[in-house]
Amino acid sequence: MHTLYGIKNCDTVKKARNWLDQNGIAYRFHDFRTDGLTPELLQHFASHLDWNKLLNRSSTSWRQLSAEQQSDLTQEKALQLMLDCPTLIKRPILDTGDTLILGFSKASGYTNNL
Repeated sequence: MHTLYGIKNCDTVKKARNWLDQNGIAYRFHDFRTDGLTPELLQHFASHLDWNKLLNRSSTSWRQLSAEQQSDLTQEKALQLMLDCPTLIKRPILDTGDTLILGFSKASGYTNNL
């Protein structure tokens, strides 16, 4: 079974969940706010996805960070920021068991990836 990671009130996550439901694809939803985010799970994401793409620099959470927090980013610093504030993670992340898919496009859904 697939696992969809995100935050339940995120519009893109809602679109992804609707697409999966409409296409009869079974999945478990993992909400970072209620189910949590462990260092091991975040490291799993980072080992399969580019941390620069994983970090959502267009989010409200990013804009609320200080200039010091945003500067001189390394993977280690970025992962710590995401661990401290999971809303900094680009959403959703779909774990198919074989691959991780970052983001969602309503135009194509996950058709090309599943």
